[in-house]
Amino acid sequence: MAGPSSFTTDNAMHARIKWIQDVMFLGESGSGHSVVMDGAPEAGGRNLGFRPMEMLLLGLGGCSAFDVVMILKRGRERVTDCVVEIDAERASTDPKVFTKIHLKYIVTGVALDPKKVERAVALSADKYCSASAIMAKTAELSHSIEIVQATTAAEA
Repeated sequence: MAGPSSFTTDNAMHARIKWIQDVMFLGESGSGHSVVMDGAPEAGGRNLGFRPMEMLLLGLGGCSAFDVVMILKRGRERVTDCVVEIDAERASTDPKVFTKIHLKYIVTGVALDPKKVERAVALSADKYCSASAIMAKTAELSHSIEIVQATTAAEA
């Protein structure tokens, strides 16, 4: 990826967006990964990639799921799966920011302690998830938890 970041701190990040055609863009991360973003056909796109606003929701879910799994593993919980399903509403006028976002955590594991799962989700939402902190500036964030108990790791 071309060009160094103009920021010099250890916390700096870099990304590059390249226009491909119509409303299709290639996003390149500073860590060396790429993703195609495209618009809906009614916006001039060909529906060949994620919408940029979908990427925001994916980032939110990924950031929070990362936190939840790490917190549970550090707490020696035998977590075997974590799924975050996200439903969101956007404003009807430009800029069409997210106004409500609900994250449903489905956490599977062996003999999971429900209180520890609830604590992990709360810590992510209130303390650790940078994406949640950003999104909470415009949207009302809420969450729910479903715990799936497996008797053995093979069942999970």
